[in-house]
Amino acid sequence: MKVAAIQMVSSTDVADNLRTAHALLIQAAQAGAELAVLPEYFCVMGRRDTDKLALQEALGNGPIQDWLAATARALDLWIVGGTLPVSSEPADPMRVRNASLAFSPAGERVACYDKIHLFRFDDGTRVYDEAAVLNSGRTPTLFDLPSRDGHRWKVGMSVCYDLRFPELYRHYVAQGADLLLVPSAFTYVTGMAHWEVLLRARAIENLCGVVAAAQGGTHENGRRTWGHSMVLDAWGQVLGMQAEGAGIVLADLPSPAIAARRAQLPALTHRVL
Repeated sequence: MKVAAIQMVSSTDVADNLRTAHALLIQAAQAGAELAVLPEYFCVMGRRDTDKLALQEALGNGPIQDWLAATARALDLWIVGGTLPVSSEPADPMRVRNASLAFSPAGERVACYDKIHLFRFDDGTRVYDEAAVLNSGRTPTLFDLPSRDGHRWKVGMSVCYDLRFPELYRHYVAQGADLLLVPSAFTYVTGMAHWEVLLRARAIENLCGVVAAAQGGTHENGRRTWGHSMVLDAWGQVLGMQAEGAGIVLADLPSPAIAARRAQLPALTHRVL
């Protein structure tokens, strides 16, 4: 299956971001991709964290979700909408969910994953605390993706900071996952230090393909994201990568190659704990 990791440098303007995402998704579809993954906050990077509150949508109803469904349908493409602000249930006027939504080529929403682990960081200069405006998710989420070659991929969903918690991905593999998605907006400082090594570790230890779509550049709000969107195979090899700026990373992930790696090194069957 050919996959596409979409890299963006999202602005504060939703309409502008959707136009950029649409052009990149068209490129991915024309290049033969079956699955395209947008980055975390593909629809907006606000000037303040609280800007998300005004843009929230109820699950199943809203212009960003309608756009994702229509674009998937028009391009005959599986699309994972990195994340968008979705209303909390029960309603919470001060917090939203950071939700990653998967849509089939029929425009049907097949999965919704709410980011479980919320980022907090303070190095004396940069301070981030996602829990100030986000409610964390509680439920690991997978979906089935039947590819054109007849393989039925089992896809495990995650978002950004989740990458530091290997137990989530081990849970997915125990449920049969062979592909892991990591839409992200890693900060420049943490991305430079840890992004690639964590992605390679999650691929290697789980013998899974990984599609990691990231924000990559300096945003209107002054935040700088690391970028380096990439696709990795089940051996931890980087099949394609884009360092900075908007663009797409295309790569082939043949399912027989993943099965062969798992047969060569049956580490998943050797687990004790």
